[in-house]
Amino acid sequence: MLILGLTGSIGMGKSTAAADFHRLGVPVHDSDACVHALMAKGGAAVDAVAQAFPGVVSGGSVDRQKLGAAVFGDADELRRLEAIIHPLVGARKHAFLAVMARRRVPVVVLDVPLLFETGGEARCDAVVTVTAAAFVQAQRVLQRPAMTSEKFQHILAQQMPDWEKCQRSDFIVQTGLGRLVSLKRIRNILKIVQSWQGTHWPSRPRR
Repeated sequence: MLILGLTGSIGMGKSTAAADFHRLGVPVHDSDACVHALMAKGGAAVDAVAQAFPGVVSGGSVDRQKLGAAVFGDADELRRLEAIIHPLVGARKHAFLAVMARRRVPVVVLDVPLLFETGGEARCDAVVTVTAAAFVQAQRVLQRPAMTSEKFQHILAQQMPDWEKCQRSDFIVQTGLGRLVSLKRIRNILKIVQSWQGTHWPSRPRR
């Protein structure tokens, strides 16, 4: 089984690319969606987050805006949150890969926003990075609800520069040239990797 890591900075079109991979029949594990589920009502992270960050849970689920305000600009608090969330996401990712392997799926995609920042590329056979012009990125992000220029710049500061991600990747998908262009590129990537042999599953303990 070949594991493709899919990543890209905020506003670069990663979610659309993930949807295209799924549309082409490739199973996708969405780390963001996993985090949302963990913090929703009944989610495995709710109690731990409530204990670590009093006041951010409402109606049995984590209020993401309150949680964001609690960790915004505070590296120590952010690390405390990551220590709760990352192991849970990792366990679900491992379970996803195990199921896909049992089904003999040839290629899977791990959609991880901070793939390089967390060293996740070491557990992938190849990495696909989505990118777009800076003005396109800014236009997309600043249209989001409750987004400000200050918040956008803060998020960018936490992420590896786009040029470095592209430089370290096996494949690059330009998303600012239209949906059909990026879809064609993704089709080509899948054609290229169909003959590749995966070497990262079963996973081995990290040293």
